[in-house]
Amino acid sequence: MTRLERYIAIATLKALLLVSAGLTILFSLLEFVNQLHDVGKGNYRLIDACVYVLLTAPARLLQLMPAAMLFACLFALGALATRSELTVMRASGISPTLIVGAVFKLALATLVALFVLAQFVIPPAQQLAQTERDSRLASLDAVRGSNSFWAAGDHQFLNVRRFADANIPVDIYLYEFSAGGEVQGVIQAARAEVRPDGTWLLESVSRKRFSGTRIDTEQLATLVWHSFLRPAQVSLLTLPADSMRPLDLYRYVRDLERRHQPAARYAQELWDKMDLPLTMAAMILIAVPFAFGSLRTRGMGQRMMIGTMIGIIFTLVQQITSYLGLLLNVSPALTATIPSIVLVALAVYLYRRAV
Repeated sequence: MTRLERYIAIATLKALLLVSAGLTILFSLLEFVNQLHDVGKGNYRLIDACVYVLLTAPARLLQLMPAAMLFACLFALGALATRSELTVMRASGISPTLIVGAVFKLALATLVALFVLAQFVIPPAQQLAQTERDSRLASLDAVRGSNSFWAAGDHQFLNVRRFADANIPVDIYLYEFSAGGEVQGVIQAARAEVRPDGTWLLESVSRKRFSGTRIDTEQLATLVWHSFLRPAQVSLLTLPADSMRPLDLYRYVRDLERRHQPAARYAQELWDKMDLPLTMAAMILIAVPFAFGSLRTRGMGQRMMIGTMIGIIFTLVQQITSYLGLLLNVSPALTATIPSIVLVALAVYLYRRAV
């Protein structure tokens, strides 16, 4: 990267850090106000609401990054244009492509950082926030840790020791007790499929029955277990799609499709994550006409207002197409990428007119 490219990238980075921090704080405050409605329910306290908002802040940053990139480009490139620095660069023989390329190099580094955030930071924080909130609100006899789950009810105790691909129960122990508290049996299963009707299909099952000093052991390929879990407890068992690691989400979608189970909601979230680079590129390109050509004569307030409208409209279109895709059973790949492709095409058209 040349000195000029570093200058442009640093100017954009400063604006990006400022805007992303401001947007994250703003939407975190809005989420905190929303959480105040649940304070006092069950064991949910004010401190729990604060912890929830802090733990979900990284996920909020990821969601807001495309809009933050748009505002950062409007700020940085707009400031360079206002100070006539872009005019001097072009008069010196620097092409607009090189100037925009410096921003794209920054965007590439940002995407790498976002992937690390989405893979290693956001999922555990999001999962901890959600499980703690649900547990305290409902006062459930169930807890999900980072990769385990336990629940008690109907003289039974369920322990899922780990999850494959974040949502598939693996290494399961089910303890059955008598009314007096004595252990009557233990069911161990290698894996389970949680069906929509609430039953579990246990696989590779070992069932033991205790009768005095006698232990009867039975090996079964599969066993249907009628779960005692209530809907609120089941919500702890299955993680939301947006709280899963991208790689786990990909494997989980493939597993659902292999077992011919509904996977549209998780596939949509996966494609939304995969569409992030294209969305970032669209946001950068759509900001360029405000720095080059006649649009640079507009004031900063006008540029920000127009940029805000573009960001809001694009976000609404993305959400609408995602919901319509789920309702009409349209391919998530199409509903996730079409808005970005349209915005990129519009941005390229405006860019060519501006330069």
